[in-house]
Amino acid sequence: MISIAKPFIGEEEKAAVLEVLGSGQLAQGKRVREFEERFAEWVGARYAVAVSSGTTALHVALLAYDIGAGDEVITTSFSFIASANCILYTGATPRFADIDPVYYTIDPAAIEEQITPHTRAIIPVHLFGQPCDMEAIAEIAARHNLAIVEDACQAHGATLHGKPLGAWGAACYSFYPTKNMTTGEGGMITTNDAELAARMRLLREHGMRTRYVHEALGYNFRMTDLQAAIGLVQLTRIDAWNEQRRQHAAHLTRRLTGIPGVATPQVRPGATHVFHQYTVALAQRDQVIAGLTEQGIGYGIYYPTPIHQQQIYQARGYTDVLPASEAASHKVLSLPVHPALTETELDQIADAVIATVREAALV
Repeated sequence: MISIAKPFIGEEEKAAVLEVLGSGQLAQGKRVREFEERFAEWVGARYAVAVSSGTTALHVALLAYDIGAGDEVITTSFSFIASANCILYTGATPRFADIDPVYYTIDPAAIEEQITPHTRAIIPVHLFGQPCDMEAIAEIAARHNLAIVEDACQAHGATLHGKPLGAWGAACYSFYPTKNMTTGEGGMITTNDAELAARMRLLREHGMRTRYVHEALGYNFRMTDLQAAIGLVQLTRIDAWNEQRRQHAAHLTRRLTGIPGVATPQVRPGATHVFHQYTVALAQRDQVIAGLTEQGIGYGIYYPTPIHQQQIYQARGYTDVLPASEAASHKVLSLPVHPALTETELDQIADAVIATVREAALV
């Protein structure tokens, strides 16, 4: 079986966890502080704030910008539901902008169409490890005085024209097991704004700066030292893993380019794509899925239903028509690209796609 994802936990990660267990300091101690410092340095940010998940990272970032009831936040519907639910958690209202059909990221022109007097922020999602068009988004945000909270949960190490994610506001990362690096679960927010970082630290720990002195309504969104210990080791591996993902993506693209009915992923000019997913667009997706399944090759559909068409949003009265997002949901398919794959396995994946597409064309 060739899996769609393969998290790696080695002996160094295990030893780091055992060391924390022996220390007696398990929750948000010195390992968390060191992980924050090392992660900030790695991504090129001044500050990093560790939290319990990518979802809570998005939630805390919005709260730190004082987003709440009566406000609107623009994001994409072609993403995991947390990209929009974090807006609902604050009491604000999500507004959905359509995507660029080539890169699958939020379309700046569509953002402009969704801005109202109530708009307070934009959440661009760096989907599949592909940076959004942040220059255009930043220009829109500056013109309308909007905050930017980047959903970088799939984009550890991605950059645009050499700039790290978070350079335009705050960037939120997830360390879920299938991500490019993991802590088992957990999240991180990076920013260059000292005041914003301080506000996030306050919010993640029950509104406390001083023990038992609560300045604001906060939450228990802390990271454990066990998670941070894993993260510190994974940080020493992530650059090599990302490069391996890019090499694997290039191999698949060489094999699949020019095959009728298969559109390979495009990299935005100036972007460093980290290929959390290698996502193709297929004219015959169901047939390819059947072919992959028959040969024991894993796959993923990210995402089969855009957020605005999910039950929770339909029940809230959302009737958006987003042609590019809806079209993408019917044709995208993610193929294995993780670092553990061999060249033989990559060829097996490509061969299966090509054979199935050609067979379907004859029917």
